[in-house]
Amino acid sequence: MGLTLTEKIIYAHTDSIPEKGKEFYLRIDNTLTQDATGTMAYLEFMSMGIDKVKAKRSVSYIDHNTLQNGFENADDHEFLKTVADKYGIYFSKCGNGICHQVQLERFSIPTLTLLGSDSHTPTSGGLGTLSIGAGGLDVALAMAGKPFKMIMPEIVNVKLTGKLKCGVTAKDIILEVLRRKTVKGGVNKVFEYTGDGIKYLTVPERATICNMGAELGATTSIFPSDEVTKDFLRREGRESDFIELSSDSDAIYDEIIEIDLSNLDALAACPSMPDNVKKIKEIEGTKVDQVLVGSCTNSSYLDMMMVASILKNKKIHKDVSFAINPGSKQVLSMMVKNGLLFDILASGARILECTCGACIGMGQSPKTNAISLRTYNRNFYGRSGTLSANVYLVSPVTAALSAVNGYITDPTDKRIDIPYEYPDKFIIDDSMIIKPTFKSEIAMGPNIMALPKFDPLKDRYEIKVVLKTKDDITTDDIMPAGSKILPYRSNIEKLSDYTFYNIDKDFKKKAKEYTESVIIGGLNYGQGSSREHAAISPRYLGVRAVLAKSFARIHRQNLMNFGIVPIVINDDIYSSINEGDTITLDFKDLDKNIVKVCDSVINTSFTESEIKMLKKGGLLNTI
Repeated sequence: MGLTLTEKIIYAHTDSIPEKGKEFYLRIDNTLTQDATGTMAYLEFMSMGIDKVKAKRSVSYIDHNTLQNGFENADDHEFLKTVADKYGIYFSKCGNGICHQVQLERFSIPTLTLLGSDSHTPTSGGLGTLSIGAGGLDVALAMAGKPFKMIMPEIVNVKLTGKLKCGVTAKDIILEVLRRKTVKGGVNKVFEYTGDGIKYLTVPERATICNMGAELGATTSIFPSDEVTKDFLRREGRESDFIELSSDSDAIYDEIIEIDLSNLDALAACPSMPDNVKKIKEIEGTKVDQVLVGSCTNSSYLDMMMVASILKNKKIHKDVSFAINPGSKQVLSMMVKNGLLFDILASGARILECTCGACIGMGQSPKTNAISLRTYNRNFYGRSGTLSANVYLVSPVTAALSAVNGYITDPTDKRIDIPYEYPDKFIIDDSMIIKPTFKSEIAMGPNIMALPKFDPLKDRYEIKVVLKTKDDITTDDIMPAGSKILPYRSNIEKLSDYTFYNIDKDFKKKAKEYTESVIIGGLNYGQGSSREHAAISPRYLGVRAVLAKSFARIHRQNLMNFGIVPIVINDDIYSSINEGDTITLDFKDLDKNIVKVCDSVINTSFTESEIKMLKKGGLLNTI
């Protein structure tokens, strides 16, 4: 029996063949962090007493907290720079680009493993790298040379046939997968792309698909490393990094999804969830107020070529605010050299930094009740910074056409001529990537606080329910981002002020009053970003358990890492408990995987190591 691509990489990074659905340990070759999650990750790494990073290569990126309204972000950046130099980490300066775009361009290698403290780390799957998002503490452990604990996933074969018609793009492929599988459909699954259709997709297009595969809740997504991969690496001056690898012809998959690309239409994720997908034809004509192109999903040079070709000799509609943020300095440099930037500027566009920016609510919040079209990966409620905004996720082609017309425009079958030359060799300038010297002293500003210390789990709690939530609660709901809040990612005491702020502004007040509390959640609790702050801050406020119908993969692990017990409950228990109730939690038989909630006995599925960690009060206590 043949092997899938995923199995080949996993088996090469483990000591024994893992059993499907069971826990195993994956050796990690490379790691990445970004500044919104990195400060905490490096504080955790430093607490382990390791003298230098043990991974083959670790890279620290500055791409999230780039608005410097006060000293906080700048201090964090200096901390990250000095930590990188002291411990042997490459440091990508602010302005060099979004972590996933730069990682794809300059660092990712086919067949290797990559663990990143950002949920969109799977972007490098477009290059044949097994790339997984995780919480900062798990990445800190990988930097310390420890393997990554995970569940052996199911492997889904997404078989692509045919060729995309004009106006339809890679973004529409992943939107179609989301339409079929939903944001809950990828938990503990890897989506592996095969079929004759993949030969027509460039590495940046493949990366778009893998990037937004995170919205499925998937462990990761991956494409084979083939001639397309080799061509991309050649243009990057990295052809020596090429390793060919694909699935065997007789590989066995747990599920097969077939998509005929020639039948695919242009799609949009409508407000306010990435799986609320409709054909553009169904919403065409809707007036738009704002259009944004960029983010780690659609900020490649290829994306910018498509946008520039549409905007050339045209003007942005008078009622539309239009802005782009190229994904990297490399992309922006080639836009300048080849004339794309002039044509985009001449249309009336605004040019933003090569950063995440508006994708995480860091600027560009739309006006009240706005219709905002974005080429981003998430349109969660409130993520844009304007609670009343309606955010649609679309392709760069749809975005550009709509910006010109002033209303949502279907690009399907519209001829798009690209008058620009695709560079045979990309511009290579790594001067903003700083190699470590192991000499720096750590610079810690006054906003960088020590890690909170948490106590072990008690056998029994009589405890108040501080909040009851609906399905699909995101980590943006739990711990919002944006320019007001992100500067406090290294200050848990201050950050905790904003816990569940957009859902219940009195959450902190109630949690502090109760001292210890529990949260009741619906399906897919904690989907979205890998930010472990969505676990640390509730734990800091006394939350000891979350009882939910199901959990997103990364957030479940983050909860356990910081001593919050994630307990899966059924509809009856969910319906019987309300906010403000006092309930009993009994953990005396946790070693037997039994938890009692009031009079209900719940059989849990924690592994031996997870039980030990929960009883100790978290992973750092265990270490």
